[in-house]
Amino acid sequence: VQLQASGGGWVQSGGSLRLSCAVSGSIFSVNDMGWYRQGPGNERELVASITSGGYIKYLDSVKGRFTISRDNAKNTVYLQMNSLKTEDTGVYYCNARVRPAWSRPSSDYWGQGTLVTVSS
Repeated sequence: VQLQASGGGWVQSGGSLRLSCAVSGSIFSVNDMGWYRQGPGNERELVASITSGGYIKYLDSVKGRFTISRDNAKNTVYLQMNSLKTEDTGVYYCNARVRPAWSRPSSDYWGQGTLVTVSS
């Protein structure tokens, strides 16, 4: 199972970016998917998550600015980030709980991380 994230980059404060993360490989089912971030000197934190049924959670500081969505047919999760602030700067990691085969249990898998830099 591999997670390939893309879409990071540099943007000025108030701008927008869209992150994507595609799950590939041996997949029986994909359950929860989410985005985490780690800013300079900070611990990794959950930014947003979405279950296979569409239940969504957000970090309080991104509510109203970020939108998480998923395309189950493509096993892909997205994070639309609007009104970006300097404090949103960090490495963003996608995460997915994947069941590789009917006979195997679900496990958490991580993407490689994509850097988001928001300048003032």
